[in-house]
Amino acid sequence: MGSRRQAREIALQMLYLCDNCRCAPLDARNAILAGLDNLPLAVRSFCLQLFDGIAEKKEDLDAIIECSAENWEMNRMACIDRNILRLAAFEITDMLDTPINVIINEAVEIAKRFSTDDSGKFVNGILDNMKTARKTADGRNEG
Repeated sequence: MGSRRQAREIALQMLYLCDNCRCAPLDARNAILAGLDNLPLAVRSFCLQLFDGIAEKKEDLDAIIECSAENWEMNRMACIDRNILRLAAFEITDMLDTPINVIINEAVEIAKRFSTDDSGKFVNGILDNMKTARKTADGRNEG
């Protein structure tokens, strides 16, 4: 498994704790990272960049996701799917160095691994609709 995939999966665990167990973000970070003493610095850094960014922009990300998820409200989505979408939405809107197709591919693979048989298709469909949320450096939409 690549280091970025590992970081995404760890960030997903933190997001899940916050969302499903109502943990405060700092408590979720500490709980998950406590068992990962030998985590490479690059993985830890990328994981925290994702998690902290999502925690800070959660409401904005949720609004973007709901606009892209026709006939779906965030509270009706499975907890894992909702948080995978938050991860991908943050990368799409804030991490412009990562190609959008890589972001979508990673999210779909994580959904297939951690959620239901249909989650990969569900996540892919919403993220495909979300491509226009990414702005290029000159202000044009990518995708």
